[in-house]
Amino acid sequence: MELFSRSWTALRTAVAELPDEDFAQPSGCTGWLVRDLVCHLVIDAQDVLITLVTPAEAEPTRDAVTYWDVAEKPPTGDDPLDALIVRLAAAYGEPWLLKFHFDDVGSAAGRAAELADPGLRVGTRDVVLTAGDYLCAYVLEWTLHHLDLVAYLPDAAEPPAEGLARSREMLEKIAGAVFPASFSDRDALLVGTGRRAPTDVEKAELGELAAKLPLVLG
Repeated sequence: MELFSRSWTALRTAVAELPDEDFAQPSGCTGWLVRDLVCHLVIDAQDVLITLVTPAEAEPTRDAVTYWDVAEKPPTGDDPLDALIVRLAAAYGEPWLLKFHFDDVGSAAGRAAELADPGLRVGTRDVVLTAGDYLCAYVLEWTLHHLDLVAYLPDAAEPPAEGLARSREMLEKIAGAVFPASFSDRDALLVGTGRRAPTDVEKAELGELAAKLPLVLG
């Protein structure tokens, strides 16, 4: 729960500190500018709020790791929902409006997470899991999108080290294999999720794991 708050606060702070011109820069998400990614984060924050007030009586069917589905192909940016995000982001017009909305909804999601009972069962995407596991799963979401945010912004703040480390652990559990020790947490996440291709040296170090990559999470 605490790591969720740390990761989410760091991501919100990074967005708040972006100069207006950075919103027109590309992000690490295929087909999305930074403004599109931030618009997606608004919807992510709404999902957190909705899920935390959607209690479930059934036994949990997923945990923080199994919450994630692995798709066969990386996104192309042509998905109807992806295209909708682009239109929504453009509708804000001025970056400060998008910043304001993100801060408003994002702050509420952060407060809701702090108030949530970790043992509460919640329902989302036709699955049931505890609020604690749900918020733990979102540490991976926030960390990956923080990396997406700063992909082409060298002056922007990076994700917290503890968030990177925990996200790597989760990705390794999803993969059923451990990344080589020579990989930094950041590189393990970028290569592991297909955000960048491995170098020839990295591919050799990955060994059999290379055949399983990328892990496209959804």
